[in-house]
Amino acid sequence: MLNGPNLNLLGRREPAQYGTTTLREIEEAVSELGRSWNWEVVCFQSNHEGALIDCIHNACGRVDLIIINPGAYTHTSIALRDAIVGVAIPVIEVHLSNIHAREAFRHHSFIAPIAVGQIAGFGADGYRLAMEAARHYLTVRKGVPV
Repeated sequence: MLNGPNLNLLGRREPAQYGTTTLREIEEAVSELGRSWNWEVVCFQSNHEGALIDCIHNACGRVDLIIINPGAYTHTSIALRDAIVGVAIPVIEVHLSNIHAREAFRHHSFIAPIAVGQIAGFGADGYRLAMEAARHYLTVRKGVPV
């Protein structure tokens, strides 16, 4: 599970927009859900585009799927998009807020066209929904035993 810039501030950053749940709490909940399925969930957050790209590159051959909240890089980073395409790992894009109901510059995602799907607007619960979507994708669509 990858989280981009400013997501380390969850819980105190614009709580009316992003809620009061911290990134640590989200990571713990996602990891716990993964453990209940005998999955290992690796969590990484960075405010630096290159660090996120390096993490994606390092995931090649090691993970079955990436859940990513690219933060503002959603709307700006062709490099992040190209890294995902380059490793050919399925991706589910997550956003706490409904990016399509916000400022016009947030409506475009460089990640969405290459993602399995996008979950937006469900707050911290969107990560759990992404895990459920990942499980469905891997078992039903890809036939990976879990």
